[in-house]
Amino acid sequence: MPAKTTISNAAAIAACDAIVDLLDAGEAAGKLQIYDGAQPANPDVAVTTQTKLAELTLNDPAFGAAADAEPGAIATAEAITDDSAADASGTPAWFRAVDSDGLAVIDGSAGTADTDLILDAATTTEGQTVKVNSWTATMPES
Repeated sequence: MPAKTTISNAAAIAACDAIVDLLDAGEAAGKLQIYDGAQPANPDVAVTTQTKLAELTLNDPAFGAAADAEPGAIATAEAITDDSAADASGTPAWFRAVDSDGLAVIDGSAGTADTDLILDAATTTEGQTVKVNSWTATMPES
């Protein structure tokens, strides 16, 4: 029989809070790094050929408390400081969120719609301002 582990809604909310709270580790606010190219399998896999397009500073704390997402849980990021000068030109495809010590915590999709991280523009041009419209992190119950 295949494994079918599920968790309660309360556990999903607690797990979501615990994960996003890892971004607050260290002495300062975490960072949100936006890349082009293929997203690695998980945050433990090093960035290789992808180009970092922008790096934005997270609030500290980065997220508010997780809430019921029926099913699962959802946490919404607090305000994120714009990157006033993009590092490179390209098409944002994914992001990596790191704590202030540079430890990778969360990877996800990036774009202008139907992604984890919603940006204000579909492409970046080196030197332009990069803004995040919204970012949510979710934890499923199953």
